[in-house]
Amino acid sequence: MYQVNEEHQMLRDLVKKFVRNELMPLEKNVLERFATGQQASLSDEENAKLFKQCKDLGLWALDVPEEVGGANLPSVALVGVNEELGYTCVPFTFPPDSPNLHMLLATASPEQRKKYLEPYAAGETSSAIAISEPGAGGDPAGMKTKAVKDGNDWVINGRKIWISRIAKADFTIAMAVTDPNLGARGGITAFLIDKGTPGLVVARAIPMLAGQRTYEVVFEDCRVPETQVLGRIGAGFAPMQMRLTIRRLQMGSWCIGMAQRALDMLVEHANQRVTFGEKLADRQAIQWWVADAAMKLHACRLMVMDAAVKQDEGRDVRMEASMIKVYATEMASEVIDHAQQAFGAMGVTQELPLSIMAQKVRTMRVYEGPSEVHRMVIARRIFGGR
Repeated sequence: MYQVNEEHQMLRDLVKKFVRNELMPLEKNVLERFATGQQASLSDEENAKLFKQCKDLGLWALDVPEEVGGANLPSVALVGVNEELGYTCVPFTFPPDSPNLHMLLATASPEQRKKYLEPYAAGETSSAIAISEPGAGGDPAGMKTKAVKDGNDWVINGRKIWISRIAKADFTIAMAVTDPNLGARGGITAFLIDKGTPGLVVARAIPMLAGQRTYEVVFEDCRVPETQVLGRIGAGFAPMQMRLTIRRLQMGSWCIGMAQRALDMLVEHANQRVTFGEKLADRQAIQWWVADAAMKLHACRLMVMDAAVKQDEGRDVRMEASMIKVYATEMASEVIDHAQQAFGAMGVTQELPLSIMAQKVRTMRVYEGPSEVHRMVIARRIFGGR
């Protein structure tokens, strides 16, 4: 059994205190926005205050290498951090966003590190990534957005969808096909595209569950110089997959946090609520929900920590990441649903965090690869890579 060291436990305790004292008091504001159909996000003023507190507390650039100003913490330390962040429905992560950070770390040229990576690691800029397309979501082989070389430039044409944060992002990592014959096996390239680049058009905002927004963008003869190629030509698929693996481990921890919050709420309510002369806590149905939740939370924690340890050792954890993505999202969906059921009508209002959490985890079963694709990938590997 992996033992969390004292330093990592102290970090988790600090994050837990930050979540309880600074983030959870903001839940009322987020839930009110959610209930009125607004984006369930923090205001610029709320974010600015939180960012300052994060810097003061040292909760910044936690997994950023020391040479670019970070704490260089391992994956095992971030498991507890992300679990605590998942405990609240307030959408907040410590800057910068880890997956895009690690993609830049793995691929950026010295010039790109100075222009993009260092400001991003310092929290001075924001980013987005454009992968999915209207006709190609979980299957990158169906990608149609193309980049064609023209002199010293690349000209990008196509359409991307389900992109978070691109409306405000300072730069976007865009995936495009540079060799249609090779496709995902050497024909996809990553490009860095600055906000305001001619030909990059944000076509529409798409309202999602849980008061979230994603965007559809169009590339119309979007011209970028050779210096904007991220990594090697045709070698964009592997760093993209690495980025997705990091996000899937994060999602596992977030789901544990959400499920633990739902379980805590269920237990507190069941100990107080009396129906037909008996506490809910004394009813077998409730007891089994609680027991099942505790068992599945324990299993999920072990899965995530196992993958984090292996990732820190430099091992390939794509299989584990797929398993976590499926198991954690389905586990959290079940636990939150049972908590809603135990609360009755109040459980399905927008006054408690349970409804927004239920919607949030529902979207998580789709993004970063739908459950069915992950099950297919897991089965293929077990059957020998067919």
